[in-house]
Amino acid sequence: MLIPTEGERPLRILNRETVLIRKAAGKRIHDQTIAANVDTLFIVMSCDQDFNVSRLERYLSLANQAKISPVIVLTKIDLSADTESFKQSVISLQNNLRIECVNAKDYASLLSLRTLCAEGQTIALVGSSGVGKSTLINNLTDSDQSTADVSIEDGKGQHTTTSRSLHLLRDGGLIIDTPGIRELQLSDCETGIEGTFDDVSQFLGCCKFSNCQHQTEKGCAIKDALEFGKLELRRWKSYQKLQEEQRLRDIPKYEKGRSRKS
Repeated sequence: MLIPTEGERPLRILNRETVLIRKAAGKRIHDQTIAANVDTLFIVMSCDQDFNVSRLERYLSLANQAKISPVIVLTKIDLSADTESFKQSVISLQNNLRIECVNAKDYASLLSLRTLCAEGQTIALVGSSGVGKSTLINNLTDSDQSTADVSIEDGKGQHTTTSRSLHLLRDGGLIIDTPGIRELQLSDCETGIEGTFDDVSQFLGCCKFSNCQHQTEKGCAIKDALEFGKLELRRWKSYQKLQEEQRLRDIPKYEKGRSRKS
């Protein structure tokens, strides 16, 4: 972890070229900055009970909104009997999506990730607790992050990382570790969602009627795409859910309260 020594001071403050923002946890509607000036986002998920495609879509939307290159890092391949099935579940989520399957405890297994860790590159890690983020940090840097075992009962890890920290990579770049996120709530993210769901976006605006609700209307491009297997039902429902969250986020609190009573 990079800690300024006594007498050191910043030479200049860099402008934010990219910024990762999420909706803070809790009932209050306010945004929380995760990291800024990031080039690549390592979205870490393990090949076990933690694996969740819908959560990956949220992380991808976050990266696409910030215009940061996402890399899906699937960990614990040494404990999985069928790593390929996990990889196949991810490939179709976004065009040209980079997926790396690694054993975070094996330095040799991380060679493909090291190509992204060169001098001048800044990487951020996001993912649930227990997926191996701290172990990745330890093997990509000279840090000694504490790690903890995952619960056998629910597959959830303990929060060994409780605050963000900046580390110097062995290959010259920088990496930002973040606390485990079990429930990612998106901030203003409509552009990111559209970028993540381009398989859905291609049919929007193609319906016979401009005010189509994509339910029972004739000439609905979405309904036809679902019927003829051109669009996956799970993807359509996931897209609808994220867009509905965006809509509710933009509704003033007093209108939300009024809508609940009506």
